[in-house]
Amino acid sequence: GLVLAILVFLTVKGIALFTDNGVSVWHFLSQTDWQPSHQHYGALPMITTSFSVTILAGIVALPLALVVAVAITEILPKKMTGLFQPLIELLVGVPSVVYGYLGLTIIVPEIQHLFGGTGFGILAATGVLFLMILPTMTSMTVDSLNAVPQKYRQASAGLGATRWQTISRVIIPSAKDGILTAAVFGMARAFGEALAVQMVIGNTAVMPKGLVESSATLTSVLTTGIGNSVMGTADNNALWSLALILLVMSLAFNLLIHLVSKKGVA
Repeated sequence: GLVLAILVFLTVKGIALFTDNGVSVWHFLSQTDWQPSHQHYGALPMITTSFSVTILAGIVALPLALVVAVAITEILPKKMTGLFQPLIELLVGVPSVVYGYLGLTIIVPEIQHLFGGTGFGILAATGVLFLMILPTMTSMTVDSLNAVPQKYRQASAGLGATRWQTISRVIIPSAKDGILTAAVFGMARAFGEALAVQMVIGNTAVMPKGLVESSATLTSVLTTGIGNSVMGTADNNALWSLALILLVMSLAFNLLIHLVSKKGVA
């Protein structure tokens, strides 16, 4: 009941910009000019940036998560596995503000040193999100690899396969649905992250022209703007519309995770 109430509330508030203020949905989703104070409500820059940082972080994190998970489950001695696995699970629970602070003090200055400019932008946000979702994706991938029956490994060894052939041709293909679920889950977390991204992306609501240009995501615009608008105004309704987009995308990620998990069970 509570979840349904939240869904109804966000939907009603999210469509108010279109029903009460006369802004077309197509204009909101396709225009690039975001200036609520001047009645310009183009959300495309934030949508583009949100997907960019999420996809880039996922692309970078998944291979490394898979390598670490394979090392933990198949290569490292049990004593080292017992050390690394709890450490990774501990990193999953680190508050996002800690990752944001690391990005602000380490990643942003390094990017500024290497590429010039302010250092804020999509690249910095990608680095922070990479650090955030890597432990989650690694932990879930470890569980997926451990779920592969031991008899698969024994059968592969009995046929004369090497350890690497067993890992690459038997274990990883058998766990591919769980690995894909880990990737989608990690990207879903990245898409909805607000505080850490807000600290390093620059919060400029313009169409991104490069990885090291100041940009803004849906969540960063929401967190910076919601406290500076009056409830019921067009400016406030526009922010609720951004929140509705986030809700729809979160539901889409959850549905995708459910479909992948269901396929894995089947």
